[in-house]
Amino acid sequence: MSIRAKFLAWVDVLMRVAPLFLLDEILKMNLFNENSSSTQLGNSTNFDMINDTIEESTLNQTEAILSSTFDVYTLSITLFKCLIFLIGCFCSLAIFMLWTRHLVIIYMYVISVGLIFLSYWSNVSAISLLKEGNPSLIEDILNVNVLRLSSPDGTAVTLLPHFLLQYVMGTIFAYIHLGPKHHRIQQILPFTFLMPLTLAILPIPLNIVKHAPTFAAVLPLVLSKIAIWSASIDIFKTLISGYRHAVSFAENFGLSALVENEWQRLNVPCVLRAFWTIRLLEQFASLTLSPEGEALSFMFTIQKLLVSGCETLIALLGMTSIISMICHYLGVLFQMFLMSDEDEDKSIGTVSAILFYILSLQTGLTNLQPDKRFIRLCRNMCLLLTALLHFLHNMVSPILMSLSASHNPSRKRHTRALLVCAFLLISPVILLLILWSRHQPSTWLLAVTVFSIEVVVKVLVSLATYTLFLLDAQRQTFWERLDDYIYYIKAFGNSVEFCFGIFLFFNGAWILIFESGGSIRAVMLLIHSYFNIWCEARAGWSVYMKRRTAVQKIASLPEASSEELQKFDDVCAICYQEMTSAKITRCRHYFHGVCLRKWLYVQDKCPLCHEIVINQDLKTETEKTTNDVAVEPAQVPNLEHLLPRRATPSRNIHLHHQPHRGSSTSESRESSHSSIASNATTNSNQNPSSSGGSGRMMAGN
Repeated sequence: MSIRAKFLAWVDVLMRVAPLFLLDEILKMNLFNENSSSTQLGNSTNFDMINDTIEESTLNQTEAILSSTFDVYTLSITLFKCLIFLIGCFCSLAIFMLWTRHLVIIYMYVISVGLIFLSYWSNVSAISLLKEGNPSLIEDILNVNVLRLSSPDGTAVTLLPHFLLQYVMGTIFAYIHLGPKHHRIQQILPFTFLMPLTLAILPIPLNIVKHAPTFAAVLPLVLSKIAIWSASIDIFKTLISGYRHAVSFAENFGLSALVENEWQRLNVPCVLRAFWTIRLLEQFASLTLSPEGEALSFMFTIQKLLVSGCETLIALLGMTSIISMICHYLGVLFQMFLMSDEDEDKSIGTVSAILFYILSLQTGLTNLQPDKRFIRLCRNMCLLLTALLHFLHNMVSPILMSLSASHNPSRKRHTRALLVCAFLLISPVILLLILWSRHQPSTWLLAVTVFSIEVVVKVLVSLATYTLFLLDAQRQTFWERLDDYIYYIKAFGNSVEFCFGIFLFFNGAWILIFESGGSIRAVMLLIHSYFNIWCEARAGWSVYMKRRTAVQKIASLPEASSEELQKFDDVCAICYQEMTSAKITRCRHYFHGVCLRKWLYVQDKCPLCHEIVINQDLKTETEKTTNDVAVEPAQVPNLEHLLPRRATPSRNIHLHHQPHRGSSTSESRESSHSSIASNATTNSNQNPSSSGGSGRMMAGN
């Protein structure tokens, strides 16, 4: 991107910041709270003036009339505030979402009107500096009164800066105003701005000159009013056109595509970051320039800035955008350290932003008092920190698995991944030690503790799995119990996570009922109970039942004897490794028991001939195969085209030939996982009846 394009992009961002400030000010007004005047009106209602001799019914009627009058007044004020709030929010959002060319037009209108009022204020200020009875500037010039002309308090020195300012403002207004542009009017406009000061230098009474700024602003105001009224129809047409464009885009490409397109067009993250940064600098300037600013400590200043930086929903969005950027670059830093280039790891900033904003809404951060808001903000930051540790584990865990499963010899990558795991083990412990030493037990602290322990458990599970894969790489024979050990370790980790999920559900329910309720918290609790408890329990039970069924099926198959394996004298067609033990399918094919069990997780058909591996109707026939003699290798039909292909042609292993003794065990293990996936994909796309029929035909041959 060129420098000019970057500059224009930043100009577009800055033009969209102003509507956010307007919306932020509307939210800070808190229009829906009763003001002091209405409260005083209600409190000042006094019935002491009513004579005690009036009957009780008359008194009740009077009270009812006054009460109803006050209720109508309060309702009217509330409706008026609501209307102002809605109009302000709609105008701010409409201006924010305009195209750049329309934004430029809006700013030209705003600058034109602003120049008129600035010119009026400058003229009034300059005329107020003149003193009654002093000679005018033209008299000093005619009398060549050098002393008064050069005096700092003289009329010339006082009016000269205002003259220059008025001429510049008049020239700018003549150039950018969108009213009727005629040649004569364009020439007159700068002198219209200069007219009050021109009259001030003449020997005219001061009480007449004081009215000159009002008359000087008439012509520019009339031009601006004509321009605004004539453009009102165009503004309405622009809004209708934008609405139709959005509807058409959503119908053609979907609502999500529309949101994504507008998000990129408006450059929302950059606009929010610019808004929050400018707002923070404004707050910092007001704190430092205040009389007590010098006495404020650094930490107290930071606390005040953070508290004011999340006092409205718009300010909270800006803070969320800043946090998203920080988390994104932290993720990029760890990604560079781990030498990973996965695109999914780059979403850590987006997920962190969503989590922080939901936490803020759930805890009512913007509605709290400043001191309580700072405490709640720190607690939310602690929860976000534990979430970041979870994200980092999700980043490093696949890298550990890939390094161990592929037997990557790069010690540098192994060391870096293990260092990140050590960081993930130490950081939660340090965080918990600090928090438990400074805070009393509470629901918030219990939630942080659970999340931290969960990170430690996840890291330990990943390290245990990584260690088992490394040990398997050092073995020269096939490790049949490896799959069971991996399953037990991951089952332990998932069980701990499930128990923690149940604990967090009850912890959140306690907060919802006894501490702080809210619809957002209730909705999040329902989402947690469905996805993290019900769905996880159902998925875990499904995996358990599949594994149990596969184990039962494998147990029903006959075990190959040593004589049968010696006669077969081949490798497992799934993992390409030698077999010291094997299971025999009803179609007379030999596989490792653990390999066949993994295959049965996918489907019930033989990987080679697609015959049904286990058939309850043919169970007796399957049992008879234990007494049959093993099929000679020469009698088995050539099924080479059904075997999963290796990545390198020279390493293809044929079913009926002796495996290459020179091929390494690690290479065979690397190909087994891809072989299962490729076979599963191939078989799932075929017609079951045709594949089963072809398998029976080949078995019969």
